[in-house]
Amino acid sequence: MSFTPVDWAILAIIAISALISLKRGFVKEALSLLTWIIAGAVAWMFGAGLAHHLADYIATPSARIIASCVILFVATLLVGAMVNFLIGELIRVTGLSGTDRFLGMVFGAARGGLLVVIAVGLMSLGPVQQDQWWQQSRLLPQFLMVADWSKNLVLGMSGQWSASGISIPAELPFKEQVLSPEAAQDVLGKSSSIK
Repeated sequence: MSFTPVDWAILAIIAISALISLKRGFVKEALSLLTWIIAGAVAWMFGAGLAHHLADYIATPSARIIASCVILFVATLLVGAMVNFLIGELIRVTGLSGTDRFLGMVFGAARGGLLVVIAVGLMSLGPVQQDQWWQQSRLLPQFLMVADWSKNLVLGMSGQWSASGISIPAELPFKEQVLSPEAAQDVLGKSSSIK
């Protein structure tokens, strides 16, 4: 049995991701990923603090929080991009770019494989397993096996976490600001207090 168009698409996703990372190098790819994670954490942790300072400029509490999170996220990405550029130049000057690019290609191929695993896992939630293109693919069953293994691993870890008694924070850190009586009065335009 030969490869189907779906199999070729899977290989193309992995190859394109590997080639992009080959061009950029491992350090730039890893720092980019780290920068995105840090930007999300900064926006999440400090969004409420910045939202208080935007009260004079933005009246709606939810818009204030969204704006503060976007500002922090973008600012962190810009700082991360500058650091990434400087470290990339340092690697280029030291002559380690060949090794960096090879490791980047491996990282990119792994990232492409992860993207395929996520896509296959999401598609398997629907009725696609009865489709002919799904059944004829040679690679989809392999990626589906990894997706199922990953899902079971995550569910097992979350079950252990909840069984340990550690509470998982399910509330936003700025929920009080959104639901405060003053904020509700601003949004609803009422003068009565909300309890």
